Amino acid sequence: MDLLLVSLASLLAGGIDAIVGGGGLVLVPALFAVYPNAAPATLFGTNKSASVWGTGIATFQYARRVQMRWAVLGPAALAALAGSFLGAWAVTLIDPTFLRRALPLILLAVLLYTLAKKDLGRTHAPRHERGRETLLACAIGAVIGGYDGFFGPGTGSFFIFLFVRLLGYDFLHASAAAKLLNVATNVAAIALFAAKGHVWWQVGLLMAAANVTGSLIGTRLALRHGAGFVRGVFIVVVGALILKTGYDAFLR
Repeated sequence: MDLLLVSLASLLAGGIDAIVGGGGLVLVPALFAVYPNAAPATLFGTNKSASVWGTGIATFQYARRVQMRWAVLGPAALAALAGSFLGAWAVTLIDPTFLRRALPLILLAVLLYTLAKKDLGRTHAPRHERGRETLLACAIGAVIGGYDGFFGPGTGSFFIFLFVRLLGYDFLHASAAAKLLNVATNVAAIALFAAKGHVWWQVGLLMAAANVTGSLIGTRLALRHGAGFVRGVFIVVVGALILKTGYDAFLR
């Protein structure tokens, strides 16, 4: 029954992750509820070991249907990988709890900006020449990758928002780009968790199968309905993140 519950949660999380990210809103609380006595690091590591497969499959599916700017995104993914390692190292030296109260406010600003700019992310029109776009994409990868390694919540949403706002991508192309960078940050996290023995590989394998199934469904929905649909799901997920992080920061 425990495996069934976390697999169903992983299925739903895979669908959400494939569209805009934020599947951790579903899967992480489910893991903590089903395994209340487990070490938090083990649950986080097991979550990553499952979600990376769904994110990887989503990246592959997007790449088949959406024009991926590999010359830009390849270096950005490497920057995200390095940033995630550095962020994870920094968390061993600095307590990240100071971000807890700032995060819901930052997410609220992202949501309000997206709602105010009705046409934001509806048209795919990269606005920079290739060299500048690559530098900006690498900066986004390094900074948000570092944030993911250091703290984590909302990483996919931040990737998408910055690709839309700074690079001129629409929400569909930004989501595709975010998947590739998320794979890089997840690989870094898994390597660190696994090195310390904080992954339940048997549980993670079953969850991975469910996550991939959800990812295939979510990717198909995003590709079928386009940037407007992804924008709508983005708004809903960021709203849910604001409620969750706000509760954790001010009411818990």
